[in-house]
Amino acid sequence: MASECGMLYLCATPIGNLGDITARVLETLENADIIAAEDTRGSLKLLSHFGIKTPLTSYHEYNKYDKAKTLIAKMREGQNIALITDAGTPCISDPGETLVAMCIEEGIRVSSLPGPAACITALTLSGLPTRRFCFEAFLPSDKKQRRRILEELKTETRTIILYEAPHHLKTTLSELYDALGSRRTALCRELTKRFEEVAHMRLDEAVSFYEENEPRGEYVLVIEGRDEEELLREQRASWDDISIADHVAQYEQQGMDHKSALKQAALDRGIPKREVYDAVHKG
Repeated sequence: MASECGMLYLCATPIGNLGDITARVLETLENADIIAAEDTRGSLKLLSHFGIKTPLTSYHEYNKYDKAKTLIAKMREGQNIALITDAGTPCISDPGETLVAMCIEEGIRVSSLPGPAACITALTLSGLPTRRFCFEAFLPSDKKQRRRILEELKTETRTIILYEAPHHLKTTLSELYDALGSRRTALCRELTKRFEEVAHMRLDEAVSFYEENEPRGEYVLVIEGRDEEELLREQRASWDDISIADHVAQYEQQGMDHKSALKQAALDRGIPKREVYDAVHKG
């Protein structure tokens, strides 16, 4: 008789303070057949601290596809696998998302055990709006992709969360200031550790500060979004430069149906939909 299929458990681990690990995660790591870890050396220290002797295997960016197939085969045999990342919640800016997607495609159950996440910890410490936010993780190293994302962020009205390494921080802050202007920002480092620090300043102040002070530790940047009213005024000013008919046509060229394009153009301009309809059809 074939054994029952095992499961994948996503286990959040501390981002600094070992006391933040949950009892449920410790129990799952203890009882799993295998622990798949992004960094086996770092994870071994964590497991040793808690006396966990479950077999460890590597799962990282460079073996994520082939190793996922191996892990799925083991779950098919009935083994339960716990996935952990360097620190924090698996799949957040992490190759675990590939394994989860493949498990779902194969019909293997996945369970997520909540716990620390640097992006959420920093957001709650930032003092910036938390109802709506976007997470961009690390900006891409490819220059073309990086420019495209920075361009998109110019009009982002939600609070923005980014990760950055210390040796890239100065360059990234300069690029963000050039793209976004002087936005309120929280620069968070050493989160949950003894020397946790959250510096609240504007982007131009951050650029100046780190010209004289060397960045230390991994950073989470939390940046205020664009003011919605200011953005709307700017957009409406730009729409005044084109006719209503051309405005509607732009949306249709992007794949929007005619009715939706009329409605969106009316919303953009702050005018009744009938006025847009008349301008297009009665000219």
